[in-house]
Amino acid sequence: MAKIKSKPTSNARLKLLGFNNLTKSLSFNIYDICYARTREEQRAYIEYIDEQYNAARLTHILTEVAQIIGANILNVATEDYDPQGASVTMLISEGHHDGLPTPGKKKDSVVAHLDKSHITVHTYPETHPDNGISTFRADIDVSTCGKISPLKALNYLIKSFESDIVVMDYRVRGFTRNVRGMKHFIDHNIDSIQNFIAADIKRRYQMVDVNVYQEYIFHTKMCLKELDLDTYLFGEGAADLPTREAKQIRSRVDHEIQEIFYGRNISR
Repeated sequence: MAKIKSKPTSNARLKLLGFNNLTKSLSFNIYDICYARTREEQRAYIEYIDEQYNAARLTHILTEVAQIIGANILNVATEDYDPQGASVTMLISEGHHDGLPTPGKKKDSVVAHLDKSHITVHTYPETHPDNGISTFRADIDVSTCGKISPLKALNYLIKSFESDIVVMDYRVRGFTRNVRGMKHFIDHNIDSIQNFIAADIKRRYQMVDVNVYQEYIFHTKMCLKELDLDTYLFGEGAADLPTREAKQIRSRVDHEIQEIFYGRNISR
């Protein structure tokens, strides 16, 4: 399918008519896989990962994201769920560098001006009842309008979680106008989300792209190239296991990773 070349609006000579109305949304599904042999170890893993990524820690991560992309935090809502999981939502602004007045303290004025400018994260720890596999999923959305870009926080987010698998979607929505009334549907050059991923991360991950250029939709999936069994075992090391059992566990972990990465059940 041929690419449609768009004209970026991010140049010094372009004058926009008012605020940049483009919405840039970056969505993550980040997975951590673990093998815990007994029910007690499975419960311990869920408790560990639930504490490791509780609402307070997630708030710290999203605060760093806001700083990286150059956003102001206006409001934060957090929740730790019972029995497990957490959520954090941040309402953000870009600092109003487009000549617009700073919103007052009234809640209605803030929400009206900052439509679709937010950062959210939700976590989902879970465990398989029979085969010892446990997974932790974090769903993250960074959605901005104006000049700030969620892509600036891409590498930080990948490194902030124990990312065995990362599924990312990036989309530019809406349009903005220049002073002559011409619409611009994107304000930066992009061929792939991979354009913005650091080289050291690329070396560690296998990557697959599915992009719809004419709709400004970009999709990238990543999974670790090397499976080090020690990093997937909870409560024991690979050296402590009989060779045959270690091989079986490695096969289970690899099968779980492949199913999540390709998004389908795979016969063994």
